[in-house]
Order: sequence, then structure tokens, then C-alpha cells
Amino acid sequence: MMKVLLLVQKEQRVILDRLYEGIAAHVDCDLRWLSDEEQADLRRYFRDKVELSRYTHIVFFLRFKKEIRQVSFIRTVPNLVILEHDAWQNYFPCKYQGKFSAHYRNLPAARVLCSGFQVAERLKAEGTDAVFVPKGYDQTLLRNLGNPRDIELGFVGSTKSGIYSERKAMLEDIARREPLQIVRTRSGDEYLQMLNRIRFFVSADIGMGEYMIKNFEAMACGCVLLAYDQGEAENRALGFEDMHNLVLYRNVDELQAKLAMLRTQPDLASRIAAAGQALVERDYAFSRIGERCVEALQAPLRVAPALGFWARLRLRLGV
Repeated sequence: MMKVLLLVQKEQRVILDRLYEGIAAHVDCDLRWLSDEEQADLRRYFRDKVELSRYTHIVFFLRFKKEIRQVSFIRTVPNLVILEHDAWQNYFPCKYQGKFSAHYRNLPAARVLCSGFQVAERLKAEGTDAVFVPKGYDQTLLRNLGNPRDIELGFVGSTKSGIYSERKAMLEDIARREPLQIVRTRSGDEYLQMLNRIRFFVSADIGMGEYMIKNFEAMACGCVLLAYDQGEAENRALGFEDMHNLVLYRNVDELQAKLAMLRTQPDLASRIAAAGQALVERDYAFSRIGERCVEALQAPLRVAPALGFWARLRLRLGV
């Protein structure tokens, strides 16, 4: 059995405990939660707390901005796998545009488990050992409660960050034409209850090239998902079928046209919601995504380039 050291962020906005449990269910897993300070000095952390010979794989799920400052050390870590949910930013006009590509070029032996199919394909074309492992949802927290849905059209989440400017503009445009409620909630039960009040959940992941985690969460809670279309390749990879298990749109006019039809055909809306829920329950619970992460470790990793004299010395001395 593989022996995996899984290093994750101690403080993370999204609760991913069930994902880590899903990974640990299929390997001998040493899960460690690293503070910001520990993530910022991985050389010291490994020197003081890691015996590399104990593990067949070292898996990072750490803050990207911490990683890119420590390439000289990270490239010495053997059997490295990086789990990454934000690599879509590599192809998005933001401060990290192009930086994921550059980072992975500096780590040619690392395998990257990437949450977007099209993003993974683009990275592979650039020479990265990228494997598509999608996002999912916490199956122990989020589910369809069967409650009456008193919010016809809703979005739950953030629009304040600059990286979400296109999301914000789209949602505001929709809200000018339709009774869209845009709300924030705390994680946990409050979020569960809100999703179970919404009939049609509007997702606006514009320009991101992949579907964010909220899409899977909304489907799991029995919402009819109205999602900005990420393209045929992404949809095929995920099993997303327009007007079967979700509703896809490219602009507000298309969203309004499909929404008007569903308002007159509530049975169709109910069938779409049920099919979407069945899809994510089968394929996108974190228990299943954890298993897929482990499956992505099975193929042999690339052989790392030989370290130079000074790199070997620094690794041996732990400095």
C-alpha cells in the first residue's frame, strides 16, 4: 500500500475535511495541517518533522503564493504530487496569470492533480504531468432536505474580490432583469439551509474555464443549477448535459429564455434537479473524489533531474 504524506493548509476558507478522509480511506495517509508559518518555511519543516524515507508520495495542498517562493527547496522533494484547485488562474487575467505554468516548469518531476479538465489539458500541452481530478462536495454536510423552496432564483457566495469582477457583473445584470437574490452565509448548517431554500441556483463562473465547487454543492442540495457554460470539453468530462442534469447559458438572454420555459414546465425543472443531484451523489462526493486522487497517484511519477552538488549538500544539511 502507498504511504502518503498529505500536507494541507491549517486555515482554509473551504472545509475540505471529507476530501482528506476520502484520500485516507484508500492509502496509508499521514495527514498534517500546516500553519502559515510552516508553509512559508518548508525547508525547516521537512528538516525538523519529516522523514522522507517513510513515504512513497508527498502530496502538497498548500497555498500557491507560499509554494512559488520556495522552488529551490521544493524541487528536492522526491515523489512530489501537488493537488491544485486554483490553476485556472493561470489562464485568467489576474496576478497569477502564467505563474502556475512557470512554477510547474521549475518542478518537472511533480504530478499536478488539477480540478479543471481543460486546464489540465493545457498544462499537459506545456509539458506538465497534469491529471484531471475534479472538484466535489462534502457529502456529510450538504444534501437535499426536501424542504419547500421559497427563493426562486438565488446565488450564495462572494462577489467582492477583484478576481470575481466578471461574476459580479453578470449576477448584477441578471438581478436587474430577474428576481435574483445574492446572499452570503456562514459555512455549515446555515449554508445548507440556504441552498435548500433556492429553486434555481445561478452560477456565473465567467472566464474561469472550469466549474467552481458551488455548482456541485447546489446540485447536491436539489437546486436546478443554472451554470455559465464552460464549454463542450469540460461538460463532457463531468457528465454535464444541458437541460438534462443542469441548465447552461452563455448570456443573460439565454438564461432568461430557459428560465421562462422552466417556469411553465415545473415537472421538467424537477427532473433536471433530480438528475443533477443523482449525478453529483454518484460521482462528486468528496469520498469519491478522494478515491480519484489516489487513483491519480498509481502511474509512475517522472524521474527527477539529478541535483547539483550544492543542492545535495543543502538537502543533506537541511539548510
